[in-house]
Amino acid sequence: MDRYQAMTTFVRVVETGSFSAAARQLHVGQPAVSKIVAQLESRLQVSLLIRSTHGLTPTEAGQAFYERARNALLEADEAELAARGAGSGLSGRLRVSAATTFARLHIIPRLPAFLDAHPQLDVDILLDDRMIDLVAEGVDISLRMGALADSSAVARKLATGKRSVLATPAYLARAGMPLVPADLADHTAIVYSQLPNVWSFHRDGSAVSVSVAGRLRVSAAEGLRAAILADMGLTITSDWMFAPELESGAVTRLLPAWSLPDIDLWAVFPTGRMMTAKARQFADFVQGLME
Repeated sequence: MDRYQAMTTFVRVVETGSFSAAARQLHVGQPAVSKIVAQLESRLQVSLLIRSTHGLTPTEAGQAFYERARNALLEADEAELAARGAGSGLSGRLRVSAATTFARLHIIPRLPAFLDAHPQLDVDILLDDRMIDLVAEGVDISLRMGALADSSAVARKLATGKRSVLATPAYLARAGMPLVPADLADHTAIVYSQLPNVWSFHRDGSAVSVSVAGRLRVSAAEGLRAAILADMGLTITSDWMFAPELESGAVTRLLPAWSLPDIDLWAVFPTGRMMTAKARQFADFVQGLME
């Protein structure tokens, strides 16, 4: 039995909670995963997993083995990278999750430079605006914007961006130009369902909150972009989401004398794992892009 393969398989089973999920991440059949775990238990002469209708949970011995095996695998990756030398690049597979629009505009078009620097590395990018379970999905690094819901998350701030009220010139020609935040209450807002519909503005130490409304709510930034570019209304979003249109003048930034809270871009790593060299270097790459 290949000890490295056995440890890798067992770690994936514990982190995903099932043989089938581990098999999908390892690109093998479920019977192969079950067989490897059974061989491992036979070799160690101890039960590593408790199997029930609710899934798989490690025994006390299984938890101890998982923690040591996980750290050993990470140390092996780091040792291999050090032995090859930093100049030879990364290898293996890196799983990244990111918001769809942000990745489409800012990451994927500039990814060739990262791939060229690491020809032995494969990158899987999961595009999803929702917060996903990094461990269950086998994600090494997640790019997230805004406040972090989990205060215990292992995270690193990569950049800080500006938020603005945006609309197209065609919408403004039809609906008029808002001059103060209170004017927004009379406008049609495209509401992003993942954010509150009360917008808070600041100027000269004072704050103003405005409730906005509109007939259209969207759950993803791609829908928000499409609605704004179709001249359907105005919205608050990060400038990152409309970077090409702000540069070309296809959208207009409104209420420039008033400021909105900035938005942070974070690299988030799975809780309970050591940060891998691959994840760390990808975070460095993204931070460099956003500077």
